[in-house]
Amino acid sequence: MSRDVTAQSDIAKMKVEADGSFKRLDASFRRWIERGGEFEPEAGRYHLYVSLACPWATRTLIMRKLKGLDDFIDVTVVSPKMGANGWPFGNVDDFPGAQPDPIRSAAHVKDLYLSIAPDYSGRFTVPVLWDKKTSTIVNNESSEIIRMFNSAFDHLLPADKAALDFYPEDLRKQIDEVNAWVYDDINNGVYKSGFATSPEAYRAAVVRVFDALDKVELILEGKNYLLGDRLTEADIRLFVTIIRFDPVYVGHFKCNLRTIRGGYPNIHLWLRKLYWGNDAFQSSTDFDHIKTHYYWSHPSINPTRIVPLGPVPHIEPL
Repeated sequence: MSRDVTAQSDIAKMKVEADGSFKRLDASFRRWIERGGEFEPEAGRYHLYVSLACPWATRTLIMRKLKGLDDFIDVTVVSPKMGANGWPFGNVDDFPGAQPDPIRSAAHVKDLYLSIAPDYSGRFTVPVLWDKKTSTIVNNESSEIIRMFNSAFDHLLPADKAALDFYPEDLRKQIDEVNAWVYDDINNGVYKSGFATSPEAYRAAVVRVFDALDKVELILEGKNYLLGDRLTEADIRLFVTIIRFDPVYVGHFKCNLRTIRGGYPNIHLWLRKLYWGNDAFQSSTDFDHIKTHYYWSHPSINPTRIVPLGPVPHIEPL
């Protein structure tokens, strides 16, 4: 008899801290694609499982597109309707844009995890970077996957793509510093606000979100990018939260002190320039998947599963 893993797959069974605050668990698979290592960079060897709704997975799609890795790493998109069994593939839920698993014909993302680690005790998250040669998960931590995509395949790429570096040596210290507080207070901060189960935990989380957004607004005064005069990993990591902010986090996660479009002119301009000016950002953004996932998949927050129509438009023109 198979064991019950719904505590790992069903968001309705997610546990919070005693004070009602939300704490995200660390990723479990942390291996690397690198020359001379266990996972050699090779065209066609690796497969990426993503949800277009998930900001963490979207990071990897943006970097894959920016670096020209479309022909190197295949992608499968799951349905945004994450239910009791977690993320379903398109053969289980035929939501527009969802695809069946071409590697193992799995029904849910959890099946990938359990196929290689039957005793796995973590959550069944995306993205999943899969090695087709050895039939295993290389990595499920998006921040590490984008670092791999940034440089691991450079020796195989055309010179123009290999020359693109979104984690440049001269900015690494600054990028790491910005990433740290953006992750804690904005990327994960919206979740700490939305999943809080006590007024005290909610208030503490939402105030930190907007304090951090105020900080970003000052940084972006008269600038196109967070650091230096170029697009870096820091912009990619912030973008995936900001693009979801007005359509989802304002209402669903109660991050409603201000909207991006109404309260942060510098962030709003930065957002629109990235979305409308760079296909890697626009092509990785699917508002139907984004809104359906959050409003449908979190019944403890939205028991009716009604997906709101607004905001209109989802993103404003330049």
